[in-house]
Amino acid sequence: MKYSEAKWGRVFVIRLEDGDIVHESIERLAVENNVRAGALLILGGADKDSRLVVGPEDGRAEAIRPMTHLLADVSEVAGTGTLFPDENGRPVLHMHMACGREEKTVTGCVRTGVRVWQVMEAVLFELTDTHAVRKHDPVTGFALLSP
Repeated sequence: MKYSEAKWGRVFVIRLEDGDIVHESIERLAVENNVRAGALLILGGADKDSRLVVGPEDGRAEAIRPMTHLLADVSEVAGTGTLFPDENGRPVLHMHMACGREEKTVTGCVRTGVRVWQVMEAVLFELTDTHAVRKHDPVTGFALLSP
């Protein structure tokens, strides 16, 4: 385990609107408001054909190949995530969402494009006094958090 400390900064109350792409909108807000790092909660509706990363094809394979899932219809969502800069200083959202409709729910990462249906509400808690960054890991290919 690796860790560091941070302090609370500002809190942003956000309404994403119909058609917004979740990760693009949150990352743009971070750039426009000079938010380097944060933690988020989100809820609302995801539109049909939104795409989630739902796991690797084989979790122990040498080359990790992600699986994606396309939402067949509008879904209710609840999610949580973190926002930290990559090695170039660009804020990158890492958020997982549970998306459900009737008795079926799928959970995955929003990176490949979750589109808002009507509205999503998010709260972004800014983290300050942290030097944490996402660094490329050559073994996994992931941008891993380096606290």
